Amino acid sequence: MILDLPLILETRRNHALEHATLHVLARKYPRQSMGGHSNPTGFLLYGKLDVQDIWTAATEAMTRLRAGESNLAVHPGCGTNLVTSTVLAGAFGWMPLRGAKSTFWRIWLIPIAVIFAAFGFFLSRPAGPWLQANVTTEADLGDMKIVDIVRLSDVVHRVITK
Repeated sequence: MILDLPLILETRRNHALEHATLHVLARKYPRQSMGGHSNPTGFLLYGKLDVQDIWTAATEAMTRLRAGESNLAVHPGCGTNLVTSTVLAGAFGWMPLRGAKSTFWRIWLIPIAVIFAAFGFFLSRPAGPWLQANVTTEADLGDMKIVDIVRLSDVVHRVITK
Protein backbone atom coordinates (compact mmCIF):
# COMPACT_ATOMS: atom_id res chain seq x y z
CA MET A 1 0.00 0.00 0.00
CA ILE A 2 1.26 3.51 -0.79
CA LEU A 3 0.93 4.65 2.84
CA ASP A 4 3.48 1.98 3.85
CA LEU A 5 6.21 3.09 1.42
CA PRO A 6 9.32 3.96 3.49
CA LEU A 7 9.42 7.77 3.12
CA ILE A 8 5.66 8.09 3.51
CA LEU A 9 5.51 5.75 6.52
CA GLU A 10 8.38 7.58 8.24
CA THR A 11 6.64 10.92 7.65
CA ARG A 12 3.34 9.55 9.03
CA ARG A 13 5.11 8.19 12.13
CA ASN A 14 6.89 11.50 12.70
CA HIS A 15 3.58 13.31 12.20
CA ALA A 16 2.01 11.13 14.93
CA LEU A 17 4.95 11.79 17.29
CA GLU A 18 4.78 15.51 16.50
CA HIS A 19 1.08 15.61 17.45
CA ALA A 20 1.61 13.56 20.60
CA THR A 21 4.52 15.80 21.62
CA LEU A 22 2.37 18.90 21.11
CA HIS A 23 -0.37 17.35 23.27
CA VAL A 24 2.15 16.73 26.08
CA LEU A 25 3.76 20.18 25.73
CA ALA A 26 0.34 21.84 25.87
CA ARG A 27 0.05 20.75 29.51
CA LYS A 28 3.25 22.61 30.45
CA TYR A 29 2.66 25.56 28.09
CA PRO A 30 -1.16 25.97 28.13
CA ARG A 31 -1.19 29.49 26.66
CA GLN A 32 1.76 29.03 24.30
CA SER A 33 1.14 29.12 20.57
CA MET A 34 2.79 26.02 19.08
CA GLY A 35 2.88 24.21 15.78
CA GLY A 36 4.86 21.66 13.86
CA HIS A 37 5.82 20.23 10.49
CA SER A 38 6.87 16.62 9.85
CA ASN A 39 9.03 14.92 7.28
CA PRO A 40 10.76 11.50 6.97
CA THR A 41 13.70 12.48 9.21
CA GLY A 42 11.77 14.10 12.07
CA PHE A 43 9.78 17.23 12.66
CA LEU A 44 10.03 20.93 13.40
CA LEU A 45 8.37 22.46 16.44
CA TYR A 46 7.45 26.14 16.42
CA GLY A 47 7.02 28.07 19.66
CA LYS A 48 9.04 29.49 22.54
CA LEU A 49 10.01 26.14 24.04
CA ASP A 50 12.87 24.80 26.11
CA VAL A 51 14.98 22.01 24.54
CA GLN A 52 14.84 19.90 27.71
CA ASP A 53 11.06 20.26 27.86
CA ILE A 54 10.85 19.05 24.25
CA TRP A 55 13.04 16.02 25.07
CA THR A 56 10.85 15.17 28.05
CA ALA A 57 7.60 15.68 26.11
CA ALA A 58 8.75 13.75 23.03
CA THR A 59 9.97 10.85 25.16
CA GLU A 60 6.68 10.75 27.08
CA ALA A 61 4.73 11.02 23.83
CA MET A 62 6.66 8.12 22.31
CA THR A 63 6.11 5.99 25.43
CA ARG A 64 2.38 6.75 25.48
CA LEU A 65 1.94 6.03 21.76
CA ARG A 66 3.73 2.71 22.21
CA ALA A 67 1.45 1.96 25.17
CA GLY A 68 -1.56 2.23 22.87
CA GLU A 69 -2.66 5.87 23.27
CA SER A 70 -3.14 6.27 19.51
CA ASN A 71 -5.57 9.16 20.13
CA LEU A 72 -2.49 11.33 20.79
CA ALA A 73 -1.66 11.08 17.06
CA VAL A 74 -4.76 13.15 16.24
CA HIS A 75 -4.53 16.89 16.92
CA PRO A 76 -7.30 19.50 16.47
CA GLY A 77 -4.83 22.05 15.07
CA CYS A 78 -3.55 19.77 12.30
CA GLY A 79 -3.46 21.06 8.74
CA THR A 80 -5.32 17.92 7.68
CA ASN A 81 -8.42 19.36 9.38
CA LEU A 82 -7.98 22.70 7.60
CA VAL A 83 -7.51 21.09 4.18
CA THR A 84 -10.45 18.74 4.72
CA SER A 85 -12.85 21.52 5.72
CA THR A 86 -11.68 23.77 2.87
CA VAL A 87 -11.93 21.09 0.19
CA LEU A 88 -15.29 19.70 1.32
CA ALA A 89 -16.91 23.12 1.85
CA GLY A 90 -15.55 24.38 -1.48
CA ALA A 91 -16.56 21.28 -3.43
CA PHE A 92 -20.05 21.16 -1.94
CA GLY A 93 -20.51 24.91 -2.43
CA TRP A 94 -19.46 24.67 -6.06
CA MET A 95 -21.85 21.82 -6.91
CA PRO A 96 -25.07 23.85 -7.31
CA LEU A 97 -23.28 26.55 -9.30
CA ARG A 98 -21.46 24.34 -11.79
CA GLY A 99 -24.41 23.84 -14.13
CA ALA A 100 -25.66 27.43 -14.14
CA LYS A 101 -25.17 28.90 -17.60
CA SER A 102 -25.93 32.54 -16.82
CA THR A 103 -25.07 35.06 -14.12
CA PHE A 104 -28.78 35.41 -13.42
CA TRP A 105 -29.07 31.77 -12.33
CA ARG A 106 -25.77 31.85 -10.44
CA ILE A 107 -27.02 34.77 -8.32
CA TRP A 108 -30.23 32.89 -7.47
CA LEU A 109 -28.26 29.75 -6.63
CA ILE A 110 -25.87 31.46 -4.19
CA PRO A 111 -28.03 30.77 -1.11
CA ILE A 112 -28.21 27.09 -2.07
CA ALA A 113 -24.45 27.04 -2.64
CA VAL A 114 -23.91 28.49 0.85
CA ILE A 115 -26.13 25.78 2.37
CA PHE A 116 -24.22 23.12 0.44
CA ALA A 117 -20.89 24.61 1.59
CA ALA A 118 -22.09 24.58 5.20
CA PHE A 119 -23.05 20.91 4.79
CA GLY A 120 -19.58 20.15 3.39
CA PHE A 121 -18.01 21.93 6.36
CA PHE A 122 -20.27 19.95 8.72
CA LEU A 123 -19.09 16.69 7.11
CA SER A 124 -15.45 17.78 7.47
CA ARG A 125 -15.64 17.88 11.28
CA PRO A 126 -15.44 14.08 11.66
CA ALA A 127 -13.63 13.55 8.34
CA GLY A 128 -10.49 15.55 9.29
CA PRO A 129 -9.71 13.56 12.46
CA TRP A 130 -10.56 10.32 10.63
CA LEU A 131 -8.07 11.21 7.88
CA GLN A 132 -5.44 11.99 10.50
CA ALA A 133 -5.96 8.68 12.30
CA ASN A 134 -6.02 6.58 9.12
CA VAL A 135 -3.99 8.42 6.47
CA THR A 136 -1.71 11.27 7.57
CA THR A 137 -0.41 9.78 10.83
CA GLU A 138 0.74 6.32 11.96
CA ALA A 139 0.58 5.78 15.73
CA ASP A 140 2.57 2.52 15.49
CA LEU A 141 6.07 4.02 15.68
CA GLY A 142 7.88 0.76 14.98
CA ASP A 143 11.50 0.99 16.12
CA MET A 144 11.70 4.79 15.81
CA LYS A 145 14.14 6.57 18.10
CA ILE A 146 14.68 10.24 18.89
CA VAL A 147 18.25 10.96 17.83
CA ASP A 148 18.63 14.66 18.65
CA ILE A 149 16.81 17.92 19.22
CA VAL A 150 18.43 20.99 17.71
CA ARG A 151 17.50 24.57 18.54
CA LEU A 152 17.39 26.42 15.19
CA SER A 153 16.18 29.76 16.61
CA ASP A 154 14.29 31.14 19.61
CA VAL A 155 11.07 29.69 18.22
CA VAL A 156 12.12 26.75 16.00
CA HIS A 157 13.42 23.36 17.12
CA ARG A 158 14.26 20.34 14.97
CA VAL A 159 13.47 16.91 16.41
CA ILE A 160 15.54 14.32 14.54
CA THR A 161 14.35 10.71 14.50
CA LYS A 162 15.63 7.47 13.05
